[in-house]
Amino acid sequence: MTTIAIIGAGPGLGAAVARRFGREGFDVAVISRAQEHADALAAQLGGEGVTARGFAADVRDPKALTAALDAAAAALGTIEVLQYSPVPHRDFMKPILETTAADLVGPVEFSVYGPATAVGQVLPGMRELGRGTLLFVNGGSAVQPLPERAGTSIAFAAESVYAQLLHDTLADAGIHAAQLIIPGAITPGDPHSDPEILADTLWSLHHAREGFRHFASPLTT
Repeated sequence: MTTIAIIGAGPGLGAAVARRFGREGFDVAVISRAQEHADALAAQLGGEGVTARGFAADVRDPKALTAALDAAAAALGTIEVLQYSPVPHRDFMKPILETTAADLVGPVEFSVYGPATAVGQVLPGMRELGRGTLLFVNGGSAVQPLPERAGTSIAFAAESVYAQLLHDTLADAGIHAAQLIIPGAITPGDPHSDPEILADTLWSLHHAREGFRHFASPLTT
């Protein structure tokens, strides 16, 4: 097996996905904004039998993100699966009438430039392998925009289009792009949004390679 890189890995969903893919033989690159957090999670995973390494990068810093992915591939091997699932900043979630053009810079950097940078970095390796999976994890506002969370709604919608275009374009190259929409909060013990359940879903998206958009639970209106 090869490597999964989890961008925005934390103790909840990121750790659960790392364990799930680790059980299938994947090495895991844990990418977080803080090196100490990435190293702590990698050490925890190592204690559970998962080969993992931590790397630091802010997704709004293209050079840092590129360097982290390069370092991950050099340390662990070609990245076959990329998961993009960082948690958006709270200041991205202003009401629409309070959101200025300047307020949209951060969300777009986070949800469009970040994924594009990451995909551009891992795609050559996936092409060499002849296979790969790009997993995009978003909240419900990606498909059901919320006026009180304007920044993320706008940026997630753009990320969704980007991911859909990748899905449509890369299928013939053996590279599958899929999006998982998680309405509401990730909640341990919840039958739909427990991290371990979501990790199983993301493994299934990689393994089955069917369709683009998937929902952890139905959207409510």
